[in-house]
Formats: sequence, C-alpha cells, structure tokens
Amino acid sequence: MNNNAIPDKTRELHSHHFDSTIWNDFKFRNDDIVISSYAKSGTTWLQQIIAQLLFNGEEGMEVAEMSPWLDLRVPPKEVKLSMVEAQTHRRFLKTHLPVDALVFSEKAKYIYIGRDGRDVLWSLYNHHSTANKIWYEALNETPGRYGPPIEPPPSSIVQYYHDWLDKDGHPWWPFWENVRSWWAIRNLPNVYLLHFTNLKNGMPAEIRRIANFIETPIDEEKWERILRQCSFDYMKVNATKSTPLGGAFWDGGAQSFIHKGTNGRWRETLSAQEVAEYERRAAVELDSECAQWLATGQIS
Repeated sequence: MNNNAIPDKTRELHSHHFDSTIWNDFKFRNDDIVISSYAKSGTTWLQQIIAQLLFNGEEGMEVAEMSPWLDLRVPPKEVKLSMVEAQTHRRFLKTHLPVDALVFSEKAKYIYIGRDGRDVLWSLYNHHSTANKIWYEALNETPGRYGPPIEPPPSSIVQYYHDWLDKDGHPWWPFWENVRSWWAIRNLPNVYLLHFTNLKNGMPAEIRRIANFIETPIDEEKWERILRQCSFDYMKVNATKSTPLGGAFWDGGAQSFIHKGTNGRWRETLSAQEVAEYERRAAVELDSECAQWLATGQIS
C-alpha cells in the first residue's frame, strides 16, 4: 500500500465479535476520533486518556458508554448507530478492525496503539479465562453470529499462546494483518501510531503528543488531575466506569478487565525456543522496521 494513499474498504469481517458493516452506515463528523488496536493493546487506557483530554479532567465519566466499540456486533448496529448519532460531545469511537475493513474518513483523527503480541496474548488469556456465562451467551447466542462460537480457553496459557500464534489469532482474529494495515498508513496526516510501552514509560509526554494530534489544548491547571486519572491505579479503582456493562461479563467484575497493565510476563513462562519462534514469525509477517517498533516501541 502507498503510505500516502487514502485506504479503501475492500471487505467485510464477521465473526462471534465483528460486524464491520456498521461502518458503511456510520455518518462521520469533522472532529471524530477513532481509537484502534488489536484487542488488549491498551485500548481502554487510550479511551480514558482521550476522555480526560476532551472533558478537562472530569471525574466519574462512563467512558465505556461514551466510547463504544463500534464494530462489536452486540448490541446490533441499529441500536449502536442511533446511540452515537445522538451524542453531542466530540465522539471518540473504538475499533479492532484492520484498515481495509473500515470506511476510512479524511475528516476523522485515527490513533492506533500497538503492543508486542506476546504481551497482548497474556492479557487476552486473562480476559478470556475470566469471562462468564453472560459473555458467552452474548457472543454465541445473539442472532447474527458468523462462524463457530467462541469456546472456553484451555487450562494452559502456553497452549493458548501456541493456538493463537499457530492459527493466526485463534480464537479471536488475525493479529499480523491488523498491525500491518495500520503501519502501512502511518504517514497519513490524520493517523497517529502510539505504542503501549512508550505510553507506560513516558505517559505525560505521550499524552501531550496525543493532545496535540487531536488538537485539544491542555488546561495546565488541570494537568496533574488528568495525569492522576489516566494512571493505572486510578483506572483499577474506578474500573466500572471504563469497562463494558461495568464488568458484568467477567468473574471478578471490572477489576478482572482492568487487570495488570504490565509487559513481559511471558518471559517467565515461554522457553527460549518459543520466544525465538515468535520473533521468527514477526520477521516473516512484518517488515523489519515494523517488527522492531511492535516489539520495543522504537523506530531506527
């Protein structure tokens, strides 16, 4: 893909989670913000940051309701489209789609947050293994599901990791194409690539860059409050505000959804051979610069 070309939608994605057709009927506004990622890459954290910037450090916001996952197929798109059309604040929406399954707008601002796939997988396992009956019913039994249902994960996180790596994102959706698609358009003026590690290691500076990108001035009198309310500790304590349905889908509630927020847990479990296999796969799937960025957040 030409790095400066405006991407076209070329396909629809349907699964136990996705209904990408919602973007075909979505009416963009000039100031929309679209937050994108592969799952468990820091999306909820980024939603909290955007909310804090747009609403100047306000407390108690229902961020999960304010910033819906648009292409999640439940509730159905008719319900979701009406809801977002009725919003009067500056909208900040969430997607987990690759670029070619979106309707891309030159009006909107897109922020993509990336994370090493091994860290993604460890967070995904917690997300999946704590999911309860309500979660499975919503995804598997709500009319409109395409393909097989999502099943409970194996007891071994190593087996889960191998299934995900060997079967290209199983049981979720492909990982590498998601990263590639956003990396390919990183030079567009309305696209900003962010990395989980950089946000974790230098949150104040990254938040200022995000504010500049979405053209939202920072009220310096509220700056310390904004930082505090974007911290992991604050989000953990106030997890019901940023978790879908207040965490009703997970055993342990919202505290399970906002789990650890740490990287490198896989180092204690995977063998040197398993680590090397992931890195070989990344080298095949991504160009060298993208692979380095995904693993470290750094670009040579």
